[in-house]
This record gives sequence, structure tokens and C-alpha cells, in this order.
Amino acid sequence: MGTRLIHSLSPYVRAHADNPVDWFPWGQEAFAEAARRDVPVLISIGYATCHWCHVMARESFTDAVVAERLNRGFVAIKVDREEHPEVDEFYLAAAGAFTSELGWPLNVFATPTGETFFAGTYSPPTPTGGRPSFTQVLAAVTDAWTERRDQVEGGARQLTRAIAASATIEPTSATANEGLALNAAEWARVVDDILESEDREYGGFGRGQKFPQAPLLEFLFRGRGELAANAALRSLDAMARSDLRDRVDGGFFRYATRRDWSVPHYERMLYDNAQLLRLYSQAGSAEVAAGIASFLADTLLQESGLFASAQDSESTVDGASREGDFYRLDARARGGVAKPGLDAKILSGWNGLAIRAYAESGARDQDPERLTIARTAADALLDLHVLGDGRLARASLNGTASTAEATLEDYGLVAEGLLSLAQILGEPSYASAAQRLVDQTITASGCRAPGGGDPVLRAKGLPRIDIPSEGASPSGQSAIVGACLSLYEITGDRRYRIAAEQTLRPLREILLAAPNGFGALLTAFARLDNDLQLVVVSPSAPRRDDPLVAAAHAATAGGGTLPYLLSEDAARRFADAGFGLLSGRTARDGNTTAYVCRNGVCRLPVQRPDDLLSSIAGETNLA
Repeated sequence: MGTRLIHSLSPYVRAHADNPVDWFPWGQEAFAEAARRDVPVLISIGYATCHWCHVMARESFTDAVVAERLNRGFVAIKVDREEHPEVDEFYLAAAGAFTSELGWPLNVFATPTGETFFAGTYSPPTPTGGRPSFTQVLAAVTDAWTERRDQVEGGARQLTRAIAASATIEPTSATANEGLALNAAEWARVVDDILESEDREYGGFGRGQKFPQAPLLEFLFRGRGELAANAALRSLDAMARSDLRDRVDGGFFRYATRRDWSVPHYERMLYDNAQLLRLYSQAGSAEVAAGIASFLADTLLQESGLFASAQDSESTVDGASREGDFYRLDARARGGVAKPGLDAKILSGWNGLAIRAYAESGARDQDPERLTIARTAADALLDLHVLGDGRLARASLNGTASTAEATLEDYGLVAEGLLSLAQILGEPSYASAAQRLVDQTITASGCRAPGGGDPVLRAKGLPRIDIPSEGASPSGQSAIVGACLSLYEITGDRRYRIAAEQTLRPLREILLAAPNGFGALLTAFARLDNDLQLVVVSPSAPRRDDPLVAAAHAATAGGGTLPYLLSEDAARRFADAGFGLLSGRTARDGNTTAYVCRNGVCRLPVQRPDDLLSSIAGETNLA
């Protein structure tokens, strides 16, 4: 029945193509059909490596009786949350009015105008543990739609208005930093709030299920004091020793269901592992970092040079498909069974994270192979995902781009990856490519994704969720601010600084109210006060055994910022490309020369390691 899904770009959506449910893909056609038939819409949202999505698909969506009820009384839409994150964010916000157990599969019942009147997550085929069966849910929804239509539609409109009021942010036209940066007392309170939630027995934060929370760990590790850094190190050490890490090939699973990091959910995501690769390298855990890099290269890296989104949690072992069975086998036993499947779609933002991770960890851990992987991925992403009009594609599969709009997260994370690669390789072309992407996002009131967001939501007047969410990965606002501040540092162009400030200003109070959930946003705010750059120029390619280069690495060890290590030729090419930080930066008298700069203004150049450390000591730290 679901023949409309056969050509979907998403492997998750396409997996439902042979269901007896008459699925529609996300788009205007489904809502028009619901209006024509005067029936409600089921919007079923999940992703390819979601365990309970697989379970519900097997139990309900392949069942002929369930399918007959759905086809008769509803228009059913199947959505990949990773392909359409704005759709997922809106309906997740709406679902919060009906259940506190938010997650996936997310099953939303909406009017033909797209407004939600009921929502839930997994429903079993028969009533279990107080949870109604899916057929009972369908019956209750049908009854409400046919018997209490006015109430249903009025409540749906009211919920949409409530979401618009609580989850959208008024733009700002402020152009000054006054009152934006956090003061010392606010920073102290933020760090205290986070550290109070640390689980000192098992590492991590909170007392329930445990996620890596890479953005929060990076913030704590980036110069917020010894107590904060030690908390991050305890978490990293606990995760590395726990069942969350696959001992056979080094990758990390998405989360653990128990406080002690045991009983993982076994899907392995590109975004988690890319961020953890950076963090473990930054923390000096070279062995753990090498394991993650090997997992990503051996399992998720595609022939195109880009990275697949994730590896599934389920596998077939001894004739049965169960979550985690493959990962409980040792290396020898794994060789005799099929590996769990991949979600092979390519996501721009997540590949941006991988490019940055391979570039920065390759530089720190002196691994030229990682630098090659980063360069190849960047070239492929620019070739395949930058469209003819210069905009980004959100996703692709087998070289075909999705029609889904790229998000602010995509623009920011890709730009950050390209800027890191440009700095580390000494290749200004990558910085110029990042600049072109960022320029498309800058408006008079801050940064927004070009294109105006999801066209179906926009056409129906449904609000876009502006409140950032970044427990697992950076939000769009955090990523684009990071890219803007990096461009401000290297160009001296204040419009990038102003765009960063305008983007951050509406989020200040949200951040202070719940800092644990905004690790990357905290890092973005911290960078407003800490814009120091270290440039080291050698007559030819910089050598790690050069004492001044070694001193530059030592000065930035453990920080989030790497020095610019460039040959004179590379520095000249950066300057010629419009990156003013590198203008006039030469190897004086043929000797390696270091420059400590702030806001594009540099101290006197130095050529001895002791003088470099003294010059840095005259400024704030480089984190």
C-alpha cells in the first residue's frame, strides 16, 4: 500500500513502503487529501536506528486490521525526524501537552490544517501495563473527531497559539554587547548549578538514564576553572570505562538506561561519536579517541567520503532480531554474523561535526590519516551538498539531495568544520566556503536559516520552534554563533560579531534559567569575553619539533582553541583572501614567529617559547 514511499530519500521512511498502511510522505499532498476526505491526520515520526520505532512497525503498521482502520479513518504520514527536524520539533512541542513520556516513535493526531489535538509515543498491540493498545487509541481519536469536532478543533487551535507564544523568540535589533555577556557572579552561579547535578559516584549528571551530553562536557572543559574541568574529566573517564563504549571497535552508544552507564540503547550516532572524538582528544585520551576515529572510519564512512548518520541497535543473531545482541558478542563471534544495518543518509550538520572532529583530533594527536579523511569529507560535502544557488542541502542519499530545507544547525556546523579545517591545513579556500555559508544566514536581527524553514509548516502558519535544544548536540544558534565569532576573529569584520550578539541576546535568560541543557550555548556566550588568537608563522610548513610550535601546542592543550600554525605562503594566501588576522604575519628574519592577538590587534611578535608564554600570560586564557 505504501507505494508513495518507495522513492523516499530516507531509509527509515522507505522501510515502510511495503506496509499495508497507505502512507504518505511529508508534504502538502497528505493534508490536502485529509481535507478532501474530512478525516484527521496521523503524523508518525521516527528514525532508522530507533528501537521502539522498529517494534511498533512490526507490531502495528504491518498488521492488516490496524492498517484497515488507519486507511479508512485517517490520512497517515511517515516522517524521518532527522530529515525534517523542524517538523519533529514542532510536533514534539505539541505532544508535550498530552504526555510527559516524549520520545520516538512519536504519533501525532492532527487536523487537516496540521494542528495537534492528541499525541503519544509507542503504543502496544494489546493493552499492557496501563498503556492502551494502538487500536484503542485510534478508536478514541475517531470518537473525538466525529462526536466532539468543535472541541477538538478549538483545542488544537489553542495549543498552536500556546506553542507560538512559548517557543518562538522575538528578534532583536540590538547592536551592542552591553548587558549581553554574563558577569562573574552569573558565571559562578551557572557552574555551581551544573556541578550540583553531577553524579559523583558514577560520573555524568543526574540520577537516571545517562546521555554523553557532549556540549555540556565541552563547556566545562573549556576554561571554567579546575572544578568544572575535573567534573568533565570524571564523566569522560566513567563513560570510557562503561558499557556505553563498545570495547570491540571503540564507538559509543547513544545512551545508557541506568545511572551507572549500563544497559545501553545500542544505536550508534554520528553526532555523538564525532563530538566525543574531539573531546577525548582534547582531554589527552588518545587511545579512546583513536578507537572512536576507527569506528567512524570503518563503519560509517561511505565511498563518497562522507559519513552515514548512524548504525542500528538491532541485529540478527541466531535467527532472531533483537536489540544489542551483536554488540554483546566478542570480536571473533562478530565475524560470523551480519553487522547491524546503517542509516546511510548523509546529513550536512552531522558531517560538519565529523570534519571538525577529524581535523582537530588529527592535529592534536598527530594523525595525518584523520586530516586526510577530514579534507576528503569537506570536499565531498561542498561538491554534493552545496546546491546551485549556494544553499545547503539538509540530506542526501546515494548522491541525490533531499528536498528538505537545511537548518541553521546545518549551516553553523558545516561552517565550523570548514573553518577548523582551513586553520589546521592552512587552506583559505575552506574558510572562504564557510564564509559564503554564514553570509546567507545573517539578517538584520541575527542569524536565520535561509529559505524560511519547513515549507509545509510555513504554508499552514504553524510556528517554528526557536528555543534551542542541545542536550546531545549543538543547537543551530550555538553553531552559527561559533562560526560567526570565528569569522570575526579572522576577518575583523564587525558584522559577524554583531550577528552573533543579536542571535544570542534573546537566549540569555533562557540560558540562565536552565544551564544544564545548554552546554554549547554556554560555550558561545563564553566566547564573547574570550576572543584571543594565537598565530605561529614558519618560513615553510610548521614542524611539531619546532620549539615555538611546541610551545603554542602546550599553551592551548586542553582548551577548545587550536593555534593557527601556518607557513608564510599560507598566511599570505589567507590575507589575500580577505582574512585580515593573517595580514602581515611573517616569519621575521627567516625564523618561526608567534603573534598573540585580540580583536585583530596583535602584540609584538616573539620568537622564543618563554616570550610566547609571557605574552599569553598578559592576556586571558585561550580556552
